[in-house]
Amino acid sequence: MSVTMTERAAQQVQRHLAKRGRGVGVRLGVKTSGCSGMAYKLEFVDDVDTDDLAFESHGIKIVVDPKSLPYVDGTELDFVRHGLNEGFEFNNPNEKDRCGCGESFRV
Repeated sequence: MSVTMTERAAQQVQRHLAKRGRGVGVRLGVKTSGCSGMAYKLEFVDDVDTDDLAFESHGIKIVVDPKSLPYVDGTELDFVRHGLNEGFEFNNPNEKDRCGCGESFRV
């Protein structure tokens, strides 16, 4: 089981951590939301809890709680630009469907 990120995503996270002045990486999780059932949660993390699983990619820790791991196992986090928009993108091999607006997914 693992979660990774591209070098471009790691650079973006590192820039945000430097601005914050603290943090060890990002926490990736899921929550019930949207028309397809689940939505990704991504937030900066300052500490790793004892029950969390931590993966490292390009020098950045990706922390996942045990309940979210089955839904995000194998996911690669990327940072992309589409025209004038930019943001993190989740390349999750477990996704069976995604809503039209891109806010939620189903496994």
